[in-house]
Order: sequence, then structure tokens, then C-alpha cells
Amino acid sequence: MTGLKKNRESHLMLFSGRAHPALAEEVASLLGVELTPTKAVTYANSEIYVRFEESVRGCHAFVIQSHPAPVNEWLMEQLIMVDALKRASADRITVVVPFYPYARQDKKHLGREPISARLIADLYAAAGAHRLMSVDLHAAQIQGFFDGPVDHLWALPVLSDYVVDKYGDEEIVVVSPDAGRVRLADLWTDRLDAPLAIIHKRRDPNLANQVAVHEVVGDVDGKVCLLIDDMIDTAGTICQAAEALKAHGAAKVIAATTHPILSGPAAQRLNDSAFEEVIVTNSLPIAEDLQIDKLTVLSIAPLIARAIHEVFEDGSVTSLFNGQS
Repeated sequence: MTGLKKNRESHLMLFSGRAHPALAEEVASLLGVELTPTKAVTYANSEIYVRFEESVRGCHAFVIQSHPAPVNEWLMEQLIMVDALKRASADRITVVVPFYPYARQDKKHLGREPISARLIADLYAAAGAHRLMSVDLHAAQIQGFFDGPVDHLWALPVLSDYVVDKYGDEEIVVVSPDAGRVRLADLWTDRLDAPLAIIHKRRDPNLANQVAVHEVVGDVDGKVCLLIDDMIDTAGTICQAAEALKAHGAAKVIAATTHPILSGPAAQRLNDSAFEEVIVTNSLPIAEDLQIDKLTVLSIAPLIARAIHEVFEDGSVTSLFNGQS
């Protein structure tokens, strides 16, 4: 995928916010294009200024921005970039958000709560985005929040290929850390042709307000248990799940997850955990001062680059996941 051009006026231009430039640079290299030079400044009062240093008139713009902490700052920067592109007469604008911000606020649990994930989609549309691309959305219904095309990419092929290469000769059981991730776990069982186990958390009636019992539904004794999730934030839930699997006789416990948020005590918890290995992608930058010996980081830049190529060439993004050409 080099030297992408179209036999029409529109041409591909790639733009990166400041949150995770390494990922954007890798995507650009795979596409055979240069990141468009951009001046971005955060003023003393925290306001953000953006200006593109080349003409963007008539282009199909792809704006890549990851959303680690501080999420609001990087979100605002991306919205300002989209607005600048719209006002500079870009033909089409696709926002590429490897980790969708506010994805866990996808529905109301109580009265007077927001649906913030829908608000984010509305903000992208209001800024001028025509299309949205993301990886492993926390909830599938977020695809319907954006009034336009949404490319929902899966990191499953990237993660599962690594697992097969390293652990394929061992007996693997795919484990969902709770009932909410069973649908994701089903995709993994199909991919690996492996059985499924589920960790059921329940409260001990003798201990108020504490989840004290982790019941394992399925046979994990002597097996390599693969805990799957879409993200690791503070790592409390997934580390407790690993301990429960070890207590039920698991030979090894590994984890595979797309988005390494790794907030607060996550690094210490993972280092002290029962995990043999924790496999993540580079959808989010990992701070250099986070020392997690068990962490393996796989790149999703090839996946994003191929998806951008298909969108720009009016191809099929679905073909990336179903083996079509």
C-alpha cells in the first residue's frame, strides 16, 4: 500500500493529534504517505490551537487520535482538528479513534444520568466528521450513535494469532471475566476452537458490599486459561479473576485485551498477579515509567492502515475479517 492516489480530485491526507504520535507514524509508513505537518499549541489557560501547514482542499482526511488521560484534552484537540479541516474545504473527514472516549457510558443505569458515548458521536458529527473508525467498541450499540458510516475494527485477529503462535500446542480454555463479556468470549472460542469458561461473581451474604466469591463455570483444571476483555483499566477485576482460576487448578493464566488504559494501581496489580503474560495492543500509549514485566504489546497499525486503505479506495472493510479479497 504505497503512494495512494485516486483518479479523481480527492486525495488521501493523514493527520495526527498529539496523544499517540507513534501509532499515527506507523500507520502513515504502512500507507506510504506522510503525516500532514500540523501546528498544535496548548496555551497557558489550557485552550488548544491547531493549524495545518499544507492545503487540505478537496482531500479525504483521516484524523487519528488516541484518547489516554487526560481524555478531555485529546478529545477537544481532535474536534478542533476536524473543525479546521471542515473550514479549510476538506472533501471528506474520517475520525480514527482506536479507543473510543466515554465508551463505558453507553446507556442509563439510573435516572438523571447522561449517555456520554452518544454525546461524543454527536460532537464528532457537529465538528464536521463524515465517518468514524474505531477498534473494539465497549458496546456494539455505539455504532448506532453516529449518524454516518462507522467502521468497527476488531483486534481479535492480531491478538489471537499471537496466542496461537505461542500457546497453540497447549490446551487452551477461553475465559470471560464476567457475564458481560461472554459475547466477546464466544468470538474467541470460534477463532481458537477452544472451550469456554465463565467467572461468576457473587456476594458473600456474610460480608456486606463485597464481592467475595468467584465461581468458575467450566473446566479449567490443568488448562491454559485465556482471560479476555476489551480493556484493562485499574486491573482489579481481571487480576481477581486470574487468582480465582489459579485456585481452581489452572496451569497457566494469560490475558488478552485490546485497550491498555492502565490507570492508578494497574501496573502494581499486574506485576503481583497470577498472570503468566498480559497481551495488549498499542491502541493507547503506555507511559514509559510503567514497568510491567508480564506485558506484551502488539501493534494494530497494520489493521488501521488496511482499513483506511479500503475506505479511501471504496473497498470493503468487512473483508479484513472474513477472508475476502
